[in-house]
Amino acid sequence: MSHEATELGVRGGAGTAPGWTRWQSPEADPGADVAALDDSCRLAAAIEVVERFTPVEQIQAQHRDRLLEFVERHRDALHRTCEQGHLTASAWVVNHGATRGLVLLHAKIGRWLQPGGHADGESCLASVAVREATEETGIAGLEIWSEPVDIDVHLFVNRKRTEPDHLHFDVRFLIRAPQAAVVRGNHESLELRWVTPDELADPVLDLDVSTRRLARHAFALARSLQ
Repeated sequence: MSHEATELGVRGGAGTAPGWTRWQSPEADPGADVAALDDSCRLAAAIEVVERFTPVEQIQAQHRDRLLEFVERHRDALHRTCEQGHLTASAWVVNHGATRGLVLLHAKIGRWLQPGGHADGESCLASVAVREATEETGIAGLEIWSEPVDIDVHLFVNRKRTEPDHLHFDVRFLIRAPQAAVVRGNHESLELRWVTPDELADPVLDLDVSTRRLARHAFALARSLQ
């Protein structure tokens, strides 16, 4: 099955067919600037993506519903100043042939994780995911599948106690690296490693349950799109 990547910014919406998109930073795409939108409009755009997500597992449905209930009560959930919790986005990055996925050993947390980060007011969660993946892996030319593959809610415990423990409402995507991708990483990681589906249960990596769930669904989608 062939799916050509568009050159547009990641700005899909209702009525837009899912597909691969090559991310453009706001600096490279002035038309993608959403600074003029108020918080209610930004949150509505993020909620729309979550509402379109079709769970495959019961736990995904529970996390989706929990996220939607939270943002209904916390209209500032796109910002990390919402101390009870806030929206984040992450991604499972596969090589071009979808035979391996990329994990990073997080310098602060000390665990193997997928790349991701805070929305920080950005309404397009796919854009957040691919921006963070680009920064944390150093891979140029990443493509992102426009619809989420997983949703997770988890407690973030700040070991340095510089902020209260809070919830991360994480919307997760599939990202594909170009052929002959070069991984560089950045200061946030001690190491990066490509892993096969068989290595997801490797006790040395000790991937948590939610990361393995994300990887399973992302690998399955990526293989179906080859």
